[in-house]
Amino acid sequence: MFFQEIIWRKLLRMLYEYKFLISLAFTLFIEIITLYLLAKFFYKDVSAKTSNSLLFFTGFISSFATLPYLWFIIPLFIKTRIQYILFGESFVIILESLIIFFLLRVNLKKSFSISFICNSLSFLTGLILLNH
Repeated sequence: MFFQEIIWRKLLRMLYEYKFLISLAFTLFIEIITLYLLAKFFYKDVSAKTSNSLLFFTGFISSFATLPYLWFIIPLFIKTRIQYILFGESFVIILESLIIFFLLRVNLKKSFSISFICNSLSFLTGLILLNH
């Protein structure tokens, strides 16, 4: 019975990590596309001084740097779902806005709004796709 419990826990852990990888792929896709579209159509000053590769790199780094914290570190300290969502998403938006600020060299207000829009879209898409 003890070994079955260990195997079951490892299986659940692998399922969680599998969901994480799927979420990471969707998050990267959504946030990179959103960042690109925002830069090209709404923040044309960003687009004018920024290469497409830097936009891609910024979207990749900002998502790739924050999603593991959201999935693996924050749940160790926050147990309720509403606190997890409020604190976790706020943490991610702030951290990503700093990454955008430094990499794209835009003001903090603009980087915060970009981060907020990108994360809102990926969060809502995640709710729809994962049904929770």
